[in-house]
Amino acid sequence: MCGIALIVGRGGSGSDGADSEAGGGEALFATMLRELRPRGEVTEVAREPGVLAGVRRLRIVDRERAVQPWTTGRWLLCYNGEIFNYRQLRAELAGLGRTFRSESDTELVAEAFDEWGEDAVRRFRGEFAFAIVDRTSGRTYLARDPVGVKPLYWSLRGGRLHVASEVKALVPVRARVHEVPPGHHGWAGSRAGLESGPALRLVAGPRAAQGPQLPELTAYADLSRLGENAPPLDDPAEAARVLRLAVEDSVRVRVDTDLPVGVILSGGLDSSIVLSLVRQMHPDCVALTIGAPGSDDLVYARRLCAELGVRHEVISVRPGDIRAADVREAIRMSELTEYGDIINAVVSVPLFARARDLGIKVVLTGDGSDELFGGYPMYERNGADRTRRLFLYMIRNLHRTELQRVDRISMGHGVEARVPYLDPVVLELAMRLPVSLKIRDGQEKWVLRQAFAGLLPDYVLSRPKNPMSHSSGLHERARLYRALFASMQRSFGYGLLGSVRRDFSVLLSQCGHDLDLAVAAAQVRRDYTAAEHARDLAGALRWNVAAGLRSRGVADVGSRSAAAASSQSAAGDTSQGAAGNSSRSVAGVSSRPSRRE
Repeated sequence: MCGIALIVGRGGSGSDGADSEAGGGEALFATMLRELRPRGEVTEVAREPGVLAGVRRLRIVDRERAVQPWTTGRWLLCYNGEIFNYRQLRAELAGLGRTFRSESDTELVAEAFDEWGEDAVRRFRGEFAFAIVDRTSGRTYLARDPVGVKPLYWSLRGGRLHVASEVKALVPVRARVHEVPPGHHGWAGSRAGLESGPALRLVAGPRAAQGPQLPELTAYADLSRLGENAPPLDDPAEAARVLRLAVEDSVRVRVDTDLPVGVILSGGLDSSIVLSLVRQMHPDCVALTIGAPGSDDLVYARRLCAELGVRHEVISVRPGDIRAADVREAIRMSELTEYGDIINAVVSVPLFARARDLGIKVVLTGDGSDELFGGYPMYERNGADRTRRLFLYMIRNLHRTELQRVDRISMGHGVEARVPYLDPVVLELAMRLPVSLKIRDGQEKWVLRQAFAGLLPDYVLSRPKNPMSHSSGLHERARLYRALFASMQRSFGYGLLGSVRRDFSVLLSQCGHDLDLAVAAAQVRRDYTAAEHARDLAGALRWNVAAGLRSRGVADVGSRSAAAASSQSAAGDTSQGAAGNSSRSVAGVSSRPSRRE
């Protein structure tokens, strides 16, 4: 719901020799806020000695009173996200004598921290990232949700700590950018000046008055141990029943708003479940689908929306619309570092642009389901123990892949995307399910299909998984520019955090689906070679030439060329993402006028 920009510290010479202005100041603060402008509707700031705090706020909950930065006595809060159990926590705090001046989850975060200190984050059910400044000492507490749905980054320069929701806001600092890992929290600087307990209080210490130092972050949630505290759920009927209840509840808390709700719909299993549930639970919903004319996504999504009676916004695109400028803009917005994710970002831009143009602030997506329930072929290549490790690895890396794409592209258009499949309850439940219930008789996400067999039509339940960029018909056109991705990413200064790298799914395949070998290889074989890029470009060119002929009505030549190009393209494509499928249609990204159905 927000973009955070924060500078803490009075400056002075740092270890890098920077003077008091090099690491921060009003000009830099203004630049940081300007980079985050698309994330919200209003800019709200607070200036105090040694603190410049600002938020670009997207007004969703208690829109008039949830003004930020939120101050409550000792603390100053900059907060991004949603706490879905904030009403329950608010009632609990009220029972402890706390009083409130708004109905917002922003205030809830501040009061919960004041009451419970660092233990507060363990009580939150939500998607969040925030920074709290101790106004008496200048120390700063950072926290991020367990999966990393909401982003948080920091840099240290010139005696100042800089915190922001996006890398682009920290590039002007000209210092190494660091990510707050999912499920981590802690203080910027030594804990010597703080004593933690039910509430935090300042204690005497030789370093208590010093300026910001390196954040000391520790894990409060451990994704590597998901599902270990409960017995396996291996009865198929019971697993399906419990899973359906969990997903339904996760969607229910995410549509608890008086605003219209959008659903990003591909017509596949995951997004169709979400749309069907949203239609039951919210009076005003709209589905949004992007695709080339005749693409699978448009066919399935149109049919489902017609049967459900849901308003449907279709963004129809053509193969030739995509240009290098569109790819560059997707990279600028997304800050992504894997090729397949960048292509998906190119596809996502027109979807969220349409949501913004419709005035939709809240959308739900189906992201995360494939990682939880076995939606990719990579999960079928190993035994149960090795497959579980792969599931956990993919979940722990969602924050820098799919979730980063969803956050940047949605918030880059002033739209908040919520991800019901990554609710903590659903996560825990998914990792209690044996692999045999996720993949059965060659069908991926088997237990999820069983759970919603009574809700979805057969044509959706039986539709096989096909990655977003492929089934929408956009992959091959965007792939033409793949060799430029790395240089485009560097041009924005995003190398301060990390560079573009090989797709992990490709490395995994090249390493015989051995996770340890693939992780080790990722440290050595960073990017594709020039020869690999050349082979990939040749495959993309063949596919696009064939598609061009076909679109001009040269059916006889086009069909033969497309068949050959399809097989050659599948062999040469090294940016297919986790599923490793080849596309069957093409389209562009610069959206033509959408069609309302």
